Amino acid sequence: MVENVPNLSHLADAVTGNIPLKTGNVIEYRGVSKRYGDKLAVDALELSFSAGALTALLGENGAGKTTSVSMALGLVRPTGGTVRIGGDIAGSPAARSRVGAMLQSAELPEQLTVAEHIRLFQTYYAAPMPFADVVEMMGLEDILNKRYGVLSGGQKRRTQLALALCGNSEFIILDEPTVGLDIEARHAFWQVIRTLISAGRGVVLTTHYLEEADALADRIVVLAGGRIVADGTPAEIKALSGGKLIDMRTDAADSVLMALPGAEKIIHVGERIQLVTSDAEAALRQLFAQGHSVVDLSVSKAGLETAFLSLTQQHKSSKKIGEAA
Repeated sequence: MVENVPNLSHLADAVTGNIPLKTGNVIEYRGVSKRYGDKLAVDALELSFSAGALTALLGENGAGKTTSVSMALGLVRPTGGTVRIGGDIAGSPAARSRVGAMLQSAELPEQLTVAEHIRLFQTYYAAPMPFADVVEMMGLEDILNKRYGVLSGGQKRRTQLALALCGNSEFIILDEPTVGLDIEARHAFWQVIRTLISAGRGVVLTTHYLEEADALADRIVVLAGGRIVADGTPAEIKALSGGKLIDMRTDAADSVLMALPGAEKIIHVGERIQLVTSDAEAALRQLFAQGHSVVDLSVSKAGLETAFLSLTQQHKSSKKIGEAA
């Protein structure tokens, strides 16, 4: 179990109004592609992120999420096209001053204390957030003088988020920020993120926790094969599936269930079966007609997970058809 982030109800006062946002506050990808040898990781990406909103970038492993955010940070150069932040080329000093980042894999000097890390990162920015505000924001008072190398996993994540915020940047890129955190700590991180949005900051979030994207995002962009396959509000993305979730206990084998009308996916939850289908009524009608036992039955509208799986599966099917042709 990792440590929870303290209550952050004071956060708005620490963030709001520290620096005025500049004009042209947008991250833009224009015809951006990236190849690693023969592998096309990002394919002619046309995308923009605005300040004052959170955009969740979703996709399976290898979809191009990490490569895309790495190009915005100047860590990876595009093979083609351009990435700009407020008109400045990504990776330039001007662009870097406008972006803070918390990466999934962060290697920091273990011998430096938390306080030393914060003060070091503040030197990278012309108008950093005051030291006291950074510390208060993430509740770091009790670990300021501890060396980074002796911190627990939860304390390291708190410190990494503090470093992403200490530049008081217009944009914050968060790559899987809540991995390894317990539920309470994750929700406390969400509070930080929501306050940043209300203060006019733009947040780009990559996450494998779909409920996190659903809870936080103003906009969701789904990537598959380095391309955008969906772009809209959480409600709009969920509506793309149009499917239903059948939750039940049954003696029917998986092969029988997947042969039912509209069946898309089976999820095992203990002794229960969850069947995602585009035609719940027809599926149940056929299941009952076959004489299978069905108890504790409920039918609900499919959520973001169902839509996400549907979109990625459609991409895979289209790719196979294209390769066969």
